[in-house]
Amino acid sequence: MTEPLSDSTAISLFLDMLSSDQGAAKNTLLAYGRDLKLASETLVGRLAKAGDEEIAALSASWAGLAASSVARKASALRRFFGFLAAEGLRTDDPSRKLPRPGAVRPLPKTLTAEEAAKLCDTAEAQFTANPSARTARLVALVELLYGSGLRASEVVSLERSALDPSRPYAIVRGKGGRERLSPVSNRARASVQRYVSFLDPGSPYLFPSIRGHLTRVRLFQLIKGLAADAGLPPQRISPHVLRHAFATHMLAGGADLRSLQTILGHADISTTQIYTHVEASRLCDVVNSKHPLADKR
Repeated sequence: MTEPLSDSTAISLFLDMLSSDQGAAKNTLLAYGRDLKLASETLVGRLAKAGDEEIAALSASWAGLAASSVARKASALRRFFGFLAAEGLRTDDPSRKLPRPGAVRPLPKTLTAEEAAKLCDTAEAQFTANPSARTARLVALVELLYGSGLRASEVVSLERSALDPSRPYAIVRGKGGRERLSPVSNRARASVQRYVSFLDPGSPYLFPSIRGHLTRVRLFQLIKGLAADAGLPPQRISPHVLRHAFATHMLAGGADLRSLQTILGHADISTTQIYTHVEASRLCDVVNSKHPLADKR
């Protein structure tokens, strides 16, 4: 007689499928695993066998959570139960009982072009005052983040050979290990070329550290420190905010969505479309401040 499928086995099989068949990124696997294990604990190990009443009870346990959190958890469970049904491990799919909150996706934080320029100029001024590997690295980092729209994880893990002065692009390994060619601004390429002159020729990474390459945590610290030096609120600025600024300013400058999707490495154009809302919000502010009747009721 076949033993009933345990939650731990079912979750492991599901995560293996996401990794091997769909090339899911490490952070995606961790997020799915965490949500599914918490759901299993709530149902006392009966997630894989859960019926309508148990799914309703699980949904009730999410009361008080933000709509975005509920939507994320429900999405993970829908994919999980869909996998079990597709593999013949269940004959039904109870996910129809999961909530479908109309979560409003928040607009990404961004910077004005003037604020982004101030960050870059401050880093350059620090190099001019004290030319060194440390200050050259800071200029290269901020110019790459704002001049290419790369993710923090993509920047810190760049191999030394990823950027060549003769090429207007970088070879980037993005989410799920997928490689792409990412255009890099002339300023960013020049700053990287200058920084490389300070770099140990034997380093395999563009931004090395004692244990491999620069960490994302250290990158966040460097960017926030630079923001403070530039007189900008550090809490408003991060590597990801610079990526958003790149995308928003590119769109405002006339870039089309499809090109922007390719540059940013978005698998789905719906992710890129969020920047149209950012630009639309800015245009609404322009209308409300410039229209001759804007201040009249």
